[in-house]
Amino acid sequence: MPAPFSAIALPFRPRRVLLGAALALLLLALVYVAPAGRTYILLDDNLDTELATGYALVAEGKALDYRPGTVVERLLNGLPRNALRPGLQPLVGLQALLPTLPAYLLHELLVRLAGLVSMYWLLRRHLLPGPRNVALCAGLALAWAVLPAYTTYGVSVLGQPAVAAVLLQLRRQPARWPNYVVLGMFGLWSSLVLAGVFVLLAGGVLLLWEAWRGRYQAAGRLLLGLAVLAATYLVVEYPLVSALLGGQFVSHRLEFDYARLALTGAGVGLLTAARYFLLGHYHSGQLVWLAPLLAAGGAAFLVPAGAARNQLRRVLVVWVGALAGAALFCGFYPQLTAVGQQILPLLRAFNLSRLHFLLPLAWFCLLVFSLRHLPAGRGRWALVALQLLLGLGFNTEWTLNVRRLLGRLPASEPTYAAYVAPGLFGKVQQAIVERTGQPPAAYRVACLGFPPAVATLNGFFTLDAYLNNYPLAYKHAFRPLIAGELAKSPALATYFDAWGNRCYLFSAELGKNFRVPATPARTVQHWQFDAAAFRRLGGRYVFSAARLARPGASGLRLFGQYASPNAYWHLWVYEVL
Repeated sequence: MPAPFSAIALPFRPRRVLLGAALALLLLALVYVAPAGRTYILLDDNLDTELATGYALVAEGKALDYRPGTVVERLLNGLPRNALRPGLQPLVGLQALLPTLPAYLLHELLVRLAGLVSMYWLLRRHLLPGPRNVALCAGLALAWAVLPAYTTYGVSVLGQPAVAAVLLQLRRQPARWPNYVVLGMFGLWSSLVLAGVFVLLAGGVLLLWEAWRGRYQAAGRLLLGLAVLAATYLVVEYPLVSALLGGQFVSHRLEFDYARLALTGAGVGLLTAARYFLLGHYHSGQLVWLAPLLAAGGAAFLVPAGAARNQLRRVLVVWVGALAGAALFCGFYPQLTAVGQQILPLLRAFNLSRLHFLLPLAWFCLLVFSLRHLPAGRGRWALVALQLLLGLGFNTEWTLNVRRLLGRLPASEPTYAAYVAPGLFGKVQQAIVERTGQPPAAYRVACLGFPPAVATLNGFFTLDAYLNNYPLAYKHAFRPLIAGELAKSPALATYFDAWGNRCYLFSAELGKNFRVPATPARTVQHWQFDAAAFRRLGGRYVFSAARLARPGASGLRLFGQYASPNAYWHLWVYEVL
């Protein structure tokens, strides 16, 4: 029986082709190389949240401290440790060994290499076997590896082919121990709530299918494999599981109100569904449909007429129909949840529309299935090249680094060094030490006009943060600080009260602009801020990327303003009276 690590067991030529694809991926990754941190990495839902939480865990030595009552002091004035990501995940481990940016870039490269190998393995062993397809498998694997999926979630998307390969192997014959290692590694390196739940459900459907067909041995093997994956998640995601089962705190997610958040109407749902179908979701990969649909269309019309073509067309129609149905479900999910949240409150906390994390693999399998029915030649390679170019073209992180190398990086997209701005925040920290003698652990800050993650990555202890999970009681305690601004903006009030993952200082004048640059400078004329409530939470300084015209009316006084030629921000620091 072949070992699952096919790159080791394959003959010389397939191994050489795979190494060639890996070398091509490494060459593409060279665009990230830049001196002094002047590379670009994704900002939204990435640098403004995910990296800061791992940094905070490592900085306090609590990545693996799962004891009840453990809190991370530098987030939300003492955030329960079990509200944060698992310490066993590789990205957190790399952050413990390396500075944040090198850790992120190395993790990204490893995730994409793992995606390359996993797709190559699935294709060679199951979907496109045979010596004539070796190069085609490598090209498809490379196109898969460059998809614009968020790598901070590990191999949640790009590692799915390895799970599929193992499950298909378990259908055929008893597995060897490396198969279970692959499942365990996927559980270690992926997110349970984003992808793991849906991978387990898909595997469960396959298990039930085998049982219904009377193939009980195959069903038993699948059950064992899924049990290994589920057990790995229970170990790795222990912070989440213990928080849920132990009732350590009530999550703010239980106040999600989709009735207020969701835009209603069939037109809205259809438009959102079309966006999911034609564009995808930026977390899990964008624009994966074009090459597969072109390949499916070619296969449907180029296969010779007869029973085989009719059967092929039926399969393709069902396949595309299933993808369209999944897009419809995701598009209408907010409206469905708005109706069902009163009956089943759990719908507020768990987002079933994350089914979209499975869709890139489904589209890719459609592409591969269609290519199998197309004649060998330039046509197949043109479709693979198209998918590769689309993957790179919609990979914002890659394209913006190319533009950076060309000297054309947009002013609205700062590099890591400009965004984190360690020199600028070092000036602030030094000024506070010189005037008060206090280190950052002795006071708490909050941020206006820029993500609190920036302050966190510079060593400050923040009362605000962007988090997927935190205590509902803290959300209620924080709201008085911004109640005046929420009263002026119904949109911001809904944004915070019905969602609230961004537990931020808000300004009605700034709206949802959470990235106020140094130029052009912004001034907030009237900011209703409850300084007394801020002080009760332990707050002392407000770091603002916009100048306050009347800080005294907000219970604040100017401590100082700070600039740095290479920073994206200009900081005004205000002290509570």
